[in-house]
Amino acid sequence: MQTRLTDDIRATVFGHEAEAILRSCVHCGFCTATCPTYQLLGDELDGPRGRIYLIKQVLEGHAPTRKTQLHLDRCLTCRACETTCPSGVRYGRLIDIGRAVVDRRVPRSLPQRLLRSALLGAIPHAGRFALLLRLGWTVQPLLPTRLRRKLPPRQTPGPWPERPHPRRMLALAGCVQAVATPRTNAAAARVLDRLGICLTIAPAAGCCGALAQHLGDEERARAQMRRNIDAWWPLIEAGAEAIVVTASGCGLMIKDYGSLLADDPAYAERAARVSAMTRDLVEVLEREDLTRLDAQGRGQRLAFHAPCTLQHGQRLAGRVEAILLGLGFELTPVRDAHLCCGSAGAYSLLQPGLSQRLRDDKLAALQAGGPELIASANIGCQLHLASGSDLPIRHWIELIDAVMGRGPEGERLTS
Repeated sequence: MQTRLTDDIRATVFGHEAEAILRSCVHCGFCTATCPTYQLLGDELDGPRGRIYLIKQVLEGHAPTRKTQLHLDRCLTCRACETTCPSGVRYGRLIDIGRAVVDRRVPRSLPQRLLRSALLGAIPHAGRFALLLRLGWTVQPLLPTRLRRKLPPRQTPGPWPERPHPRRMLALAGCVQAVATPRTNAAAARVLDRLGICLTIAPAAGCCGALAQHLGDEERARAQMRRNIDAWWPLIEAGAEAIVVTASGCGLMIKDYGSLLADDPAYAERAARVSAMTRDLVEVLEREDLTRLDAQGRGQRLAFHAPCTLQHGQRLAGRVEAILLGLGFELTPVRDAHLCCGSAGAYSLLQPGLSQRLRDDKLAALQAGGPELIASANIGCQLHLASGSDLPIRHWIELIDAVMGRGPEGERLTS
C-alpha cells in the first residue's frame, strides 16, 4: 500500500513503524471474514481493512473525528486478522499506534475519561483491585444480577510448594489473576514442582502493562514494563531459566517488551532478553515428561476456549488441547473456535453491548457439545465467560493439578 505520511509523523519512531506496517498491507480483504466486529456490524470500517484505511488517513494528515475514534475503539485487538493475513501485517501494533494518535487529537467525553482513568487506577494495582473485590463480595446480595454475576467466587489457592530444585523459573503474579483466581499460579507451581521445577514470584513485579498499552497510555505501559524488568533482573542473573506466564494475554504483552522498548537505551537489551525467555505455561509443559505427573483425566468432558492472545497473538493454537488429550481428558467440539469471546482486556466494560453478544455466541458454541466444564488460558476470558455461564470456567492447569498424583480415583474439578 502506498503511503504519504506527514513529515512530523514520519520523523517519529512510531511513524517509521506504522509506515512499514501500512506498506505491507495489500488490502486483499481476507482479514474481514475472520473479524468478529465486522461479522456483528457488517460495516467495512468495523473490520481490519477499514480500520487500516482510517489509520492511514490520520497519519497522512486527515483530521480524525469521534466517528474515527469509535471505529478504532470497537476493535477487540483479537488479532484473528493476523492469523488470516497472507502478507504478515502487524495489525495489533498498528491499531495501538492509531488509537494513541487519534486520542491525542480527539478529546474524549468526560464520562469516557473518568471510566478510563478509573480502570487504569484500579485494575493494574493488585492491592486496589483486591479492596474493590472484597467490597463487591460484601455487598454482593444487594447488587443487580448483571454485576453480581461478574464477581468471581472466593478462592483458596492451596499450598505453594517450597521444595528446592536445581531448575528455577519465574512466574508473573500479575494484577487481576493474583486476586480473582489465585489458585491458577499455585496450581502451576504444584505441577511444575512435580516436574522438578521451582516456580518463584518476584514481589516487586506487577501488571504487565497491557491494559495501559491498549488504552493508549503508552508512557504508563512503558513504566510498568521497566518496573517488571527491574524486579526480574536479579533473579534472571541468578539463573532463572524462563519467565512463565499463565495468563496468555499477559504473556503476549511480555513477549513484546523487546520491540516496545527497543528505542530505550537503558532497557532495550534487557527487554529483549526478557521477551526471549518468556514462555506461556503450555510451552514449558509440552517439553517435559508429563508421565511424571501421574495425572489421569479419566475422560472428563470439557470444552477448551482458546483465548485470542494464545491462538492468534502467541500462535500456540492446539497446544493446550494436545496436552489435555494426552492426559486423558475428552475435549468436546467448539465451532468457530477462532472467534473472540468479547473479553479483550477492558473491552467488556468499554463496549458492553458488543462484548455481551460475543460472549453469548461463544458460550453457545462451547456448551453445544455437552461438556462438564469449560477450560481456558486467560484470566479475562475466564471471568467474562463465567459472568454468563452456569458451567464452571477454569484455567486448564487447575484441571491437571486436580487429578495429578491421585491415580484413577482423582478429583473431578466441577466446582
